[in-house]
Amino acid sequence: MSRIPLPSEGVQGGVDGDKATATCFCGAVQILFPTEKPGFVDSFICNCTDCHKITASMFASNFIVKESHTTHTRGKDKLTKYAQSATIESGNTMENHFCSVCGTLMYRISSGYPGLLITRIGTIDDFNLMETKIKPRLEQYVKDRVAWCPGAGEAKVRGFDAAGPLGQPFEKGAL
Repeated sequence: MSRIPLPSEGVQGGVDGDKATATCFCGAVQILFPTEKPGFVDSFICNCTDCHKITASMFASNFIVKESHTTHTRGKDKLTKYAQSATIESGNTMENHFCSVCGTLMYRISSGYPGLLITRIGTIDDFNLMETKIKPRLEQYVKDRVAWCPGAGEAKVRGFDAAGPLGQPFEKGAL
């Protein structure tokens, strides 16, 4: 059974499906994204200082999907963009796409990874997917994690001091 606490028109999900929806807080913006390869790339927690600021929190929980496999079901015209590179460790420009009505950060696009949407796990409509298919696989920038936040270690998520091997398999024996 899907657990969708803030129902919204057009919601899709379920651990047996290959697509799901992600919606902003007010419901004005919604995307339909793949939950399996080849369109689904990876999921991760990021503790970089840029994610601290952009989320107004201590980390960001993200998933990456190919833009070519993602559909804006509504509200693409409601997205506001803001791009900068000053706080990005790699020097890439990060373009942020926010709902202009409620301010929810729907996704980011890095100049270093064109064609990929770095989407927020918290926008997924079916909360069960956060515990199953979209559960973070790795944690990056653990060197920037605040000391009072233990991170995702208990969830058997592999940690990396800098950017992790997103979309790539780990070496044998990892974790």
